[in-house]
Amino acid sequence: CKSPLPRQSMPVRYFIMKSSNLQNIEISQLKGIWSTTPSNERKLNGAFWESSMVYLIFSVQGSGHFQGFARMDSSIGCEKSQDWGSAGFGGVFKVEWIRKESIPFQFAHHLLNPWNDNKKVQ
Repeated sequence: CKSPLPRQSMPVRYFIMKSSNLQNIEISQLKGIWSTTPSNERKLNGAFWESSMVYLIFSVQGSGHFQGFARMDSSIGCEKSQDWGSAGFGGVFKVEWIRKESIPFQFAHHLLNPWNDNKKVQ
């Protein structure tokens, strides 16, 4: 499941991962894992296998901040984790946290997403 070395000819992908609470992000930072809803799994797995790197930028819903970012370090498998309880999450995958810091959205207001009608990234 481990990603090969970065493939130069392949794009880097970025996803903003919204968490319903800070506890899930703390678990992820401690254990180096993440889990998302089944509806997101296909898109993330596709990006993992078709991109040189996949970066996940985390934010707790309603916080007005990013809580840090990580690199997706494995594809999403079928194994589920009890760490998040029974909140409707799918399989677990490995992440490597690169930065663990709360950053206000206002610091990124100059970034616009061309795939989302040039809306601010938050």
